[in-house]
Amino acid sequence: MSMIEEPLYPIAVLIDELKNEDIQLRLNSIRRLSTIARALGEERTRKELIPFLSENNDDDDEVLLAMAEELGVFIPYVGGVEFANVLLPPLETLCTVEETCVRDKAVESLCRIGAQMREQDLVEYFIPLVKRLAAGEWFTARVSSCGLFHIAYPSALEALKTELRAIYSQLCQDDMPMVRRSAATNLGKFAATVEAPHLKVDIMSMFDDLTHDDQDSVRLLAVEGCAALGKLLEPQDCVAHFLPVIVNFSQDKSWRVRYMVANQLYELCEAVGPEPTRSELVPAYVRLLRDNEAEVRIAAAGKVTKFCRILNPELAIQHILPCVKELSTDSSQHVRSALASVIMGMAPVLGKDATIEQLLPIFLSLLKDEFPDVRLNIISKLDQVNQVIGIDLLSQSLLPAIVELAEDRHWRVRLAIIEYIPLLASQLGVGFFDDKLGALCMQWLKDKVYSIRDAAANNVKRLAEEFGPDWAMQHIVPQVLDMINNPHYLYRMTILHAISLLAPVMGSDITCSKLLPVVINASKDRVPNIKFNVAKVLQSLIPIVDQSVVEKTIRPCLVELSEDPDVDVRFFATQALESCNQVMMS
Repeated sequence: MSMIEEPLYPIAVLIDELKNEDIQLRLNSIRRLSTIARALGEERTRKELIPFLSENNDDDDEVLLAMAEELGVFIPYVGGVEFANVLLPPLETLCTVEETCVRDKAVESLCRIGAQMREQDLVEYFIPLVKRLAAGEWFTARVSSCGLFHIAYPSALEALKTELRAIYSQLCQDDMPMVRRSAATNLGKFAATVEAPHLKVDIMSMFDDLTHDDQDSVRLLAVEGCAALGKLLEPQDCVAHFLPVIVNFSQDKSWRVRYMVANQLYELCEAVGPEPTRSELVPAYVRLLRDNEAEVRIAAAGKVTKFCRILNPELAIQHILPCVKELSTDSSQHVRSALASVIMGMAPVLGKDATIEQLLPIFLSLLKDEFPDVRLNIISKLDQVNQVIGIDLLSQSLLPAIVELAEDRHWRVRLAIIEYIPLLASQLGVGFFDDKLGALCMQWLKDKVYSIRDAAANNVKRLAEEFGPDWAMQHIVPQVLDMINNPHYLYRMTILHAISLLAPVMGSDITCSKLLPVVINASKDRVPNIKFNVAKVLQSLIPIVDQSVVEKTIRPCLVELSEDPDVDVRFFATQALESCNQVMMS
């Protein structure tokens, strides 16, 4: 008896748990569907489990979402591809529920199953399912059907293909905006499976319907479709069909549609080609750059460099640069920030003369912007301008502004400048750096913000690597070591950190003669934090200096620290002593 009952047990547990009031139990059982299917075997899964799931009328979206996800990978558990059709009924039901994420997951799973199904099964089971959903009384079914046409269409016979195109056309004109939105979103996928002659006629007439829709949410999805459809059509067809649409959309009464055009503009330009872009789309782009909605100007400003690359420099200077000047003083800080993040890329496009005459003043005004993100975006891309105009001009025009930003009240701006200093140093050369920026690097080591002090210590190390130990010995090391006597213990800690970073760059001799005595002296500090940091620094110096120095100088200091009253100091000193012993043994 028990042998007969045992296989029934998993399905009994599942049914019990699926009917349980506790949502967590229901969820757990759904997520264990694959385990239960393996226990039942392929035949019982097809005949008992799947029908049960089809009839399961759970009202919790989380459970339904988990079920839609599980069924998408269920083909192996029902006996392989030849039985894949048994998975369609429960997913068809899930395609009609109210919750969007459940429907989307069910469509995704149906697409995954449909992509593996045999052609005759697609014709026999999948295409009728798509037609049933498309004719559904409730809009949710029709919304879901739009995402399945690209799987169903390639396997259909010619008469059926004509019918499927006609159904999709009806969905594009559905009474419910949600259905038209779904049709607009999936049009590109469906179009990719349609034959070229029908593409020009049927698909383009559907696209035309969507572009004239009275709902802006449908029209803006049609804009996205332009780029996808553009890849499928010949260039001359793109120009004929899309150019008027793009120009109209750039003047659409809804700002959301104009925003979408501004956001997708580069892709749209690629679809229609460079010549029509220069002749037709420049005025449309200028309109978007001067749009009365800030969101549209943000999207348009972010594409200014990409757009200029399609144009020749003369057109960019004549039409786009005046708009860029206006945007650099835009009332919205987000517009200025979007412009600042890309404007540096215009320098290589416009060339040296135009950059010096036209762009430099804009850079300077953005570098002095009151909004920190705008200044940050300019600083981080300075090297693009340097490649075009050379370091002499850059240093004359932009360096005073950089020095000013180095003392900016926003710490993130100061941080960005510090991180840029080594690159700037390598471009400016030693002489210029010493005159203008050397003092700043020392000043940052005494900043009030820890992140700045930490970055300044790393900066000192990178400068020593860039200009060499001799230069560092002359210009950095003495000034850094002077600061070890600062009355504030946090600044003394920063100097210890800087020493640990400088030591590997400076080499054994300078470390032993200049850096080590300062660290040993700091071990007498009255603040425990300094003392345990001394132990950490000494540990980092062990591999750099000679063994004799470790024995004579470092070990006695660590032994003294290991007997300190403070528990943390003792801990780090003991750790460092263990490192000493390992070096001795090796």
